[in-house]
Amino acid sequence: MTPELESAVREICAAHDRDPLRLMDILRAVQQRCGSISSPIIARIAAELRIPRVRVESTATFYAFFTAQPTGRIVIRVCNDVIDELQGGQRVLAAFEQELGIRVGETTPDGLITLTETACIGMCDQAPAALVNDVVVTRLSTDRAREIVQALRANPDPKALVTRLGDGNNGHALVGAMVENNLRYAEPAYVFSPLARGVALSKAVAMSPAEIIRAVKVSRLRGRGGAGFPTGMKWEFARAAPGDRKFIVCNADEGEPGTFKDRVILTECPDRVFAGMTIAGYAIGAAEGVLYLRAEYAYLRAFLEDVLARRRAEGLLGQSVAGKAGFNFDIRIQMGAGAYICGEETALLNSCEGLRGDPRNRPPFPAQRGYLGCPTVVNNVETLCKVVKIIQDGPAAFAEHGSAGSSGTKLLSISGDCKRPGVYEVAFGVTLRHVLELCGAEDAAAVQVGGPSGQLVPRSQYDRKICYDDLATGGSVMVFGPQRDLVHVVRRYLDFFAEESCGYCTPCRVGTRLLIERLAHIQAGRGSPDDLAYLEELGQTIKLTSRCGLGQTAANPVLTSLKNFPEVWAGRVRARSNGHQPGFDLSTAVGAAELIVGRRSAHAHAAS
Repeated sequence: MTPELESAVREICAAHDRDPLRLMDILRAVQQRCGSISSPIIARIAAELRIPRVRVESTATFYAFFTAQPTGRIVIRVCNDVIDELQGGQRVLAAFEQELGIRVGETTPDGLITLTETACIGMCDQAPAALVNDVVVTRLSTDRAREIVQALRANPDPKALVTRLGDGNNGHALVGAMVENNLRYAEPAYVFSPLARGVALSKAVAMSPAEIIRAVKVSRLRGRGGAGFPTGMKWEFARAAPGDRKFIVCNADEGEPGTFKDRVILTECPDRVFAGMTIAGYAIGAAEGVLYLRAEYAYLRAFLEDVLARRRAEGLLGQSVAGKAGFNFDIRIQMGAGAYICGEETALLNSCEGLRGDPRNRPPFPAQRGYLGCPTVVNNVETLCKVVKIIQDGPAAFAEHGSAGSSGTKLLSISGDCKRPGVYEVAFGVTLRHVLELCGAEDAAAVQVGGPSGQLVPRSQYDRKICYDDLATGGSVMVFGPQRDLVHVVRRYLDFFAEESCGYCTPCRVGTRLLIERLAHIQAGRGSPDDLAYLEELGQTIKLTSRCGLGQTAANPVLTSLKNFPEVWAGRVRARSNGHQPGFDLSTAVGAAELIVGRRSAHAHAAS
């Protein structure tokens, strides 16, 4: 390691008080400044922080945005989720490769640009999209990809790529993004309704913590992340848990392909999110809050920090919040580094502590022992927004919307084969058919509700209702037209889960790979009916034996498509009339040997 590099690492560690809990921030800063986190750098960080080297290495090697390999000054990350692919993402990637003269994973000879792929960056409503360092570029085409490369070579400042600004606060000086909100529909409007700053918080601190928790319970608000745990009950558990130090953590790590509603909330309603965190802090007796922001939304950080600063200046954070003597509460932003599993609340807490994003064993639950071992409430962005409205308008007004088991509204992120992709706020209980009409997807052949971990729904079930008791969803709705290959869609979802598995438990780590292996076998035209039974059995095993939610739902794309689209799978397998199963491709297997000996095998090709 050069003296200059060592000096830079020392400086970064010192700027973060050499605090091991700030390891994520230190690694992000090192990656950004040094272009990689090499083995010598890891050793230097460990020495500076006085922690075991293996601890630094385990974190540095876990997250997608960290790398030990030197990268260029500019890193282009092309989104490779299935929606981007259907909108031409692979053609865009090929254009980048051609114009740069390198392949994915490589850096240009001049060390300027590295090209790579990444999972969903939250822009499915304006796909194909990519990140150029932290700058988002949307609605890409092959021509646009070539223009971007030429522009970066002429001016290596990614911010210069933003030649037009998106709507709303995307045009704010601290955001400066070409991202569009695509807020299409809000009826009734609970998240995107007008709200005066500080009103709900002032009303909250005039109540007792017990009264606030009671109001949230009366509203029947359930967590909007998908699991649907009653919010008031979670707060009650945390308030009752022993301990003087408690935390509120906002989960802003929406990483499931097809989900982007939090992006719009954070852009247009950050005050509402922070007010919800503050109210929650008052209710459970917390003085500290953490907003965990996914790395893909780093372009929003300066804007959000500014909102926090203004709230402090106005007495809505800090000491005696909203004039309530004795109620002190503040919020910091913790950046992620590219790991879908960190959307799971205990993995997120580990990441906040500077560790790998491995899920924890439960119990104890975070409300009992969460961040730093203290009682912690983890709520997502949408849930906290709903809290503010409940306190302002009263729980009855909230509960009058929705269905019996699912009160209020739900934000949906709709993408894919529809005329109007974007964010929709609808009352729980609305039918999927009505949602498809709203977004202009009357010709949909299949709809993935709830992200890859959700359900693939056929036309015959479009009258099902979106709510916790029927079609539960954290918000993602992906539409597929009749021209789409659903087996390929399932394969892409499995690729995502296999890539994002933390690797801790065997059923998830190995099981997802085995599913992909057998799916590839079927896609190659060698599948038999027995393979479908194998997929079903293996999928159920992964579901039942995996350690956390990722593994427990990773097989859902296979299982729900087998159940709801049997004709699709039946058309991709066949039994041989001679009784032999087409499970082994002899001609392919001997291909390498044929190259060596310089002739074709008559027997192998006769057999095929």
